Amino acid sequence: MVLDSYAAAQGADFQPWQKLGEYAKISVAGKTVFLAKPMTYMNLSGQMVCHLARFYKIPASHWLICFDDMSLNLGEIRLRAQGSAGGQKGMKNIIELSGTDKIARLRVGIGPKPEFLNAADFVLSRFSNDQLPLLQTAVAKAADALDIFLKNGLEKAMNLFN
Repeated sequence: MVLDSYAAAQGADFQPWQKLGEYAKISVAGKTVFLAKPMTYMNLSGQMVCHLARFYKIPASHWLICFDDMSLNLGEIRLRAQGSAGGQKGMKNIIELSGTDKIARLRVGIGPKPEFLNAADFVLSRFSNDQLPLLQTAVAKAADALDIFLKNGLEKAMNLFN
């Protein structure tokens, strides 16, 4: 949702990538930027991310991985420079396949998870109508954070959004 929102604002269209996902190539502040949306199982997100990055010779130090996080409340976002996957299996796969945890990430809160639901069911469930305004706010905020990251770097984005 975040990448779709950002790409739409940039007038970009996504194209298929090796049956692993979709990507859009845009220019931001004079730099070529790739927006990548893996379409594999979430637990295998690293396949598309690492394949695209190897093909275009993009080092992990230039990546920003955006993902949902049920440990953050719906509507919250957090940026980090590096670290563990924090239980997010798609991020874990990206770390494993890239060989580094020094990858910036933008976490978008979808929590809290109700106690009666298991994690997989919760992540795959639809948002209620009551939750949609918070979700839309979070997506807009995350797209703004992505824009600041691309134009001014991670530190500036962290200072503004964390």
